[in-house]
Amino acid sequence: MKTYKEPAKELPVIAEVDTLVVGGGPAGIMAACAAAANGAKVMLLENRGFVGGNLALGLPILGFLSVKGDLIIRGLSEKYMEKLRERGAAGPHRRCQQHVSLTIINPDEAKTVALEMLKEYGVDLKLYTMFVDAIVEGNSIKGVITESKNGREVILAKNIIDCTGDGDVAARAGVEYSKGDAEGGLQPPTLMFSMKGVDVEGLRKAIVDEEEGYGMDLMPNSQFKEGHFITVGLRGRLKKAAEDGMHIPVLRTILITGLDKDQIWVNMTRVNGVDSTDRDSYTHGEIVAREQVYEVARYLKKYVAGFKDAYIDTITPFMGIRESRVIKGKYILTAEDILSDRRFDDVIAVASYPVDIHHAKGGDCTMKYCEDCYDIPYRVLLPENIDNLLVAGRCSSMNHEAMAATRVMSTCMAIGEAAGVAARIANEKNETPAEVNVKELQNELRAEGAYLR
Repeated sequence: MKTYKEPAKELPVIAEVDTLVVGGGPAGIMAACAAAANGAKVMLLENRGFVGGNLALGLPILGFLSVKGDLIIRGLSEKYMEKLRERGAAGPHRRCQQHVSLTIINPDEAKTVALEMLKEYGVDLKLYTMFVDAIVEGNSIKGVITESKNGREVILAKNIIDCTGDGDVAARAGVEYSKGDAEGGLQPPTLMFSMKGVDVEGLRKAIVDEEEGYGMDLMPNSQFKEGHFITVGLRGRLKKAAEDGMHIPVLRTILITGLDKDQIWVNMTRVNGVDSTDRDSYTHGEIVAREQVYEVARYLKKYVAGFKDAYIDTITPFMGIRESRVIKGKYILTAEDILSDRRFDDVIAVASYPVDIHHAKGGDCTMKYCEDCYDIPYRVLLPENIDNLLVAGRCSSMNHEAMAATRVMSTCMAIGEAAGVAARIANEKNETPAEVNVKELQNELRAEGAYLR
């Protein structure tokens, strides 16, 4: 391979802040607002032209409720949901037979409300700003190098929260990480799209009345007969389509009602083998997934009730990534912790979503449920070797199976808020996040409405 030696140059330091948050998805939004709550100088970097991350993909937010129906994701996350509801941009938290709970949101309003919250809390937002590298001295990360239309620049910070989803900051800072299952297989991503002109009530009736021919993963219960729903299965319809020569990348039809009465969001594209930490792999995934959208739409129109007159309304701006890097932290959360409803003395969030693994090979999925709730310990946010770095979201310290449960947006939002509060306390006490008193952190989270049991 040919190489080119880039000339060395001095980079301008454009800001020195108390807390720098990298990544403006569900975890990053909550982390930035929480860190700035008492007037701290907080900056949020996002490489796209909007904030929201997966909130902007038409996905329902899963996991606000526990298996028993209790509201367990509260605090800033629920404040955000209340702001969406005030605009008519979110439905109620609704129990779901297969996904524990779902909350339908308007993806465009989700971006707007996130911007409003960041402004309310005084967060300095930098869009179209790419994180490039970490500036590390010993066991401390001093700042980051960025790239934008302004060129290469430096931002220094007392502490940094990695909310990139891919653990980009942690990886560049030398934090140990892993990717995928024992064979390195990653859960495949999905490019969401919505269809309008759907006879949603006709679809609902067909699934109930023709369950045997449709092949549902779960028999619809009484909750399915009204309101928003996710339906999973229709394996009989997919089998018929395959017999007729169609090539659908999944073995299950996953359909989600939108806020509009004739709208369905479709979660059915799948590109196995995509690694979002590799540019070429990510590019390939986006191209193939967009091709799949049209084949899936044809399948729905021809084989599924209610879709005869439907049309593609929206294709989301990027794929939803289920899995990439996870760091090695001071504790690694496991599936055993989740399925045994384990409690931890250093709990900073409580979750109830099941272990939901989309298989790295083939087109199927496995779900394993806990009986109630499990704790997320503070230690999973703390890398082993960098004292003033927090890692929040699906790239926190979990193994492959545990991350398949904690990756949903509600849990990431709660983890992000905890990281932001920890960073704020660390700044106020002139200490690192690794030195923060966990009891003080828990008391602060509870005072702000978080649920910790």
